[in-house]
Amino acid sequence: MKFVLTERQKQFRKEIKEFTRNYIAPLAIEIDETGRFPQETIKKMAQSHLMGIPFPSEYGGSGKSYLDFVLAVEEISKACASTGVTLSTHTALCSWPIYAFGNNTQRESYLKPLTKGENLGAFCLTEPNAGTDAGSIKTTAVLKEDYWILNGKKYFVTNGGEADIYVVFASTHPKLRGKGISSFIIEKGFDGFKLGKIEKKMGIRGSMTREIIFNNCKVPKSNLLGEENKGLSIAFSALNVGRIGIAAQALGIAEGAFDKTVKYLKERKQFEKHLSDFQGLQFEIADMYTKIEAVKMLVYKAAWTLDQGLNISSEAAVAKLIASEAAMSITTKAVQLHGGYGYLQEHEVERMMRDAKITEIYEGTSQVQKMIIASHVFK
Repeated sequence: MKFVLTERQKQFRKEIKEFTRNYIAPLAIEIDETGRFPQETIKKMAQSHLMGIPFPSEYGGSGKSYLDFVLAVEEISKACASTGVTLSTHTALCSWPIYAFGNNTQRESYLKPLTKGENLGAFCLTEPNAGTDAGSIKTTAVLKEDYWILNGKKYFVTNGGEADIYVVFASTHPKLRGKGISSFIIEKGFDGFKLGKIEKKMGIRGSMTREIIFNNCKVPKSNLLGEENKGLSIAFSALNVGRIGIAAQALGIAEGAFDKTVKYLKERKQFEKHLSDFQGLQFEIADMYTKIEAVKMLVYKAAWTLDQGLNISSEAAVAKLIASEAAMSITTKAVQLHGGYGYLQEHEVERMMRDAKITEIYEGTSQVQKMIIASHVFK
């Protein structure tokens, strides 16, 4: 395994950094304060070919690697975690399962518009009483002639309402629980597709999180994704890829807070010395830097493993666990090292601290990641 990026990857990261500086960073504070979804940013990302980074050009993608995708989410999340998770969800949880499990017709009809950025994607699995226990979902799908009829509610849908295409999981054989769940591709305009309440969140406020309701929603029979009753394995596979994206988001949040802290300590003076000259604060910075470097290697390794076509279950869980915990730790320390200024919105580290918390929760809590890792170890 190489521990350096290729020249092409370095150039790609440079391009993402410039894009973030020009179009994402200037909106970060405003979309956090207002909770609005930055549609103009998504359009810019589409124009810059960022909505299909790891997918082949034959399906409208950029033909790059999942490591490139991680680099993009990381760089974007340094400035705005909301935009980072919007891209991660679109790519890993919606586009990827259609690419991996869809047939050629579905790839042409749905994957291409997603990778080109003509459509935005979302993922519907969680329900009011089915979070970690995904096998207990109550949304049902009943086949009637040429249509599946879906009924139920999905909670915590990232990109909900803003997305055009949804990968949705429903019970096709309720008595079988997890072994009777199927996956569907659903368009926002389908009859019976309803938008529910918008969630008010602690952080990532510029990312839309919404309830989605299916009220006798008519879904063409051809929109079954993969095999009937095999949906839960599709969900878990997508979540593995998604966890690498969230790990990249968490890494970016940590790096963003770290960079702002270093800048602040170099500029701020107390007792006629820059704060960066105090050994105690230097030790804090050294600890933060070391955590970030360790996390970076594990996140990149997980992406590299995916690019090799290998099983990523353990690597994705490890990367998400360590990255999310580091993001929470480093952003909390960043607020502390800014003193009173760290508590103010204008210095942004308080937003990063709020944004970091969700990375320990969504797409599998830290406890779930530990269960996955332990299972791998004992095998």
